[in-house]
Amino acid sequence: MANATATAGDADAAAQRGARPAPGGAAAPAAAPAPLTGSALVLGTLALSLATFMNVLDTSIANVSIPAISGDLGVSPDQGTWVITSFGVANAISLPLTGWLTQRYGQVRLFTWSVLLFVLASLLCGLAPSIEMLIFFRVIQGAVAGPMIPLSQALLLSSYPKAKAGTALALWAMTTLVAPVVGPLLGGWITDNIAWPWIFYINVPIGLMAAFVTWMIYRSRESATRKLPIDTVGLALLVVWVGALQVMLDTGKDAAWFSSTQIVVLALVAVVGFTLFVIWELTDDHPVVDLRLFQRRNFWTSTIAMSLGYGTFFGNVVLLPLWLQQYMGYTATDAGLILAPVGVLAIILSPVIGRTLHKVDPRYFATGSFLVLALVLYMRSKFNTNADTFTLLLPTVIQGAAMAMFFIPLVTLSLTGIAPDRIPSASGVFNFTRITAGSFGTSIATTFWDRRATLHHAQLTENITAYSHNANAALGNLASGGLTHEQSLGSLNRIIDQQAFMMSADDIFLVSAVIFLALIGVVWLARPPRASAGGDAGAAASAAH
Repeated sequence: MANATATAGDADAAAQRGARPAPGGAAAPAAAPAPLTGSALVLGTLALSLATFMNVLDTSIANVSIPAISGDLGVSPDQGTWVITSFGVANAISLPLTGWLTQRYGQVRLFTWSVLLFVLASLLCGLAPSIEMLIFFRVIQGAVAGPMIPLSQALLLSSYPKAKAGTALALWAMTTLVAPVVGPLLGGWITDNIAWPWIFYINVPIGLMAAFVTWMIYRSRESATRKLPIDTVGLALLVVWVGALQVMLDTGKDAAWFSSTQIVVLALVAVVGFTLFVIWELTDDHPVVDLRLFQRRNFWTSTIAMSLGYGTFFGNVVLLPLWLQQYMGYTATDAGLILAPVGVLAIILSPVIGRTLHKVDPRYFATGSFLVLALVLYMRSKFNTNADTFTLLLPTVIQGAAMAMFFIPLVTLSLTGIAPDRIPSASGVFNFTRITAGSFGTSIATTFWDRRATLHHAQLTENITAYSHNANAALGNLASGGLTHEQSLGSLNRIIDQQAFMMSADDIFLVSAVIFLALIGVVWLARPPRASAGGDAGAAASAAH
């Protein structure tokens, strides 16, 4: 077997530290292969970047397509959001397995198979005849996507000399910043001009090309493999409690929450599963999630800040296009145009933040990010049904500055003081909590959006009586347009619905702004990082994305 890369090989070994080699002994660590040069370097970088781009793209491309998917498959938009949350949960659960799978099968083989299986799952998503089958295939897609991003980065770092590691990471990071910009635009255009299944079909040619080129270039640079124990009980408990909690959040509204036996059972399973998971992971020799990391102040403070912040952010990212399309009359393309500018300032400012981070306390950057996000969400809380394009776009553009200061500073704080051999494990836990929180945030935001809209609708209709002058005047205007009394009442109800859901969205935006302000206090519970702390840039970037 070919030699492993120094960076990725050390990371993989650390991810499974303490594991016993298979009978016969494990292979001794080998020297890193020489960096790639010429066309091999260019093609390798392109292939790995395309795979990363494809993966990140699928976290945002479906956001603006949810109304179309829901309508085509005959379900409500709330049920349609399962297409997003199912991918995120499966992706988060599979992340902790990356280290074990890499040791078992090798970096190159695992990455290539992950890409090919991702392509197959994408094809099946496009062919799905029902929402149940689409969600099932999205779960598979998210699960096989887990190893792709950390391994693409490890392979890319092995392709460049150590002196150019920063360049390699910059090229890699650009794909993760561009994809969220392109996702809503591309998803909206495809949905409006072709058909929503093509948001998944476009992965097929990209993925096949990335897998083919990667295998041709990197197969001779495969990492060493060995058999290692896996925490099957911990993994099973992880799947049980995360899955039960996510299903509870997704179905609670339709099932009338805790008046439903199903929701009560799911809640009990989630609580019991989580309790057993914590106990098992704290006592197992090879935990799938190293919970002892939470003994470190900087790790738990930054992880809480990232999880709550990302969950709040992602819930709003899903909510905004739903509101625009369902109650503001926007097409999927137009909704994508409103969301896309978030990446402009992020792409411009991220390199600046990266170059100055070692000179500035990252808590200042995180504070700036939360302040900007609070401002953005406060601006959105003032939206009304007459909001023009400029009013809708301005907060999105400003939000890009916050995103540039959001990820890397919190990652830096989380890795402060952690020994190098624990950094891969810390990155895995950090990523797991972030992605899981994003899925939970989506379900919570859409649930409260509906509940608050019901409340506002009831309040607005209190004055719609036979004795209300304004109501009678509105009905008279509608009747003068040729509508019957029943049609006039239906039209008035739709107007009230539009106002109710707008007011509900404003409530969620305002509460989200308050959450970001509160998270500033959490960030400052962390200790200032020392210059030598925080691990290497590769681990930080991996945790961030």
